[in-house]
Amino acid sequence: MAIQWFPGHMNLTRKAIAERIKDIDVVIEVLDARLPGSSANPLLAEMTGHKPTLKILNKQDMADAARTQLWLDHYNAIPGTRALALQASNAAAVQPLAAQCHALAPGRGGLAKPMRVLICGVPNVGKSTLINALSNKRHAKTGDEAGVTKLEQRITLADDFYLYDTPGLLWPRIIVAQSGYNLAASGAIGRNAYDEELVALELLDYLRRDYPASLEARYKLSGVAAMKDEEVLESVGRQRGALLGKGKINTQKAAEIVITEFRAATLGRITLETPQEFAQWLAAGQQLDAERLARKEARSAKKVPQRQMQENQ
Repeated sequence: MAIQWFPGHMNLTRKAIAERIKDIDVVIEVLDARLPGSSANPLLAEMTGHKPTLKILNKQDMADAARTQLWLDHYNAIPGTRALALQASNAAAVQPLAAQCHALAPGRGGLAKPMRVLICGVPNVGKSTLINALSNKRHAKTGDEAGVTKLEQRITLADDFYLYDTPGLLWPRIIVAQSGYNLAASGAIGRNAYDEELVALELLDYLRRDYPASLEARYKLSGVAAMKDEEVLESVGRQRGALLGKGKINTQKAAEIVITEFRAATLGRITLETPQEFAQWLAAGQQLDAERLARKEARSAKKVPQRQMQENQ
């Protein structure tokens, strides 16, 4: 079962974007470079897919550089889409974004046809930091937690360039289970919506296979690839002094340590998915969701004759 988190304000955000998109020239979608597939909102793609899009792989300084390039190649191959990797807090790095928007919508510009850009993304992906760097002012609140931005706001970057900021938006049903875990690990999902130990175990399972050296170096372990996820988590707790009485490991505390150090890139530059992996996860999730819908429709079909029989009695 995938992790789900869609609080009420997100439904309002969805409606606001659906209304605003009519007047938008370019969409900037900010992604987390450590999970570029999982942080790409399919709901946003559905609402804004007909608009030129600039994909920003933010937090690239925390991500695996080789995998970032794979994702840039993937997104740049999509018609009407450009992709860039950057660190949103670097003001010099974000300044070329305005020119990229003009390249995607060359007919816009000047007071008669001002450029109107919508910036969106999942929670805690760095939108507010990017906006503040673009404008050289503190227009948007920032914070290392999901759901800091609550209201849409318009920011004037130039007399003919308007940027519309929106609150972080997820989607009502996450059908890719691994995406739910990756989003939770990154901080895009509210803490009350997931079990930290379960998320940490899923994270360790991936790191054991793809980044064993990072785990071994950080937690002074050896042979993690051959260990079970629970064994690694307990070893982290033991190494960090997360202990309960009688020598038992405080696995909750150990889980918090693993998640916090992934988010801070203390474990090193890590990317939790490749384009090929995500495509496989998505196909599997779509298959499971189709089967779920088929079962639901079958149950509904059975109820119709029963209602008819009751009405005829």
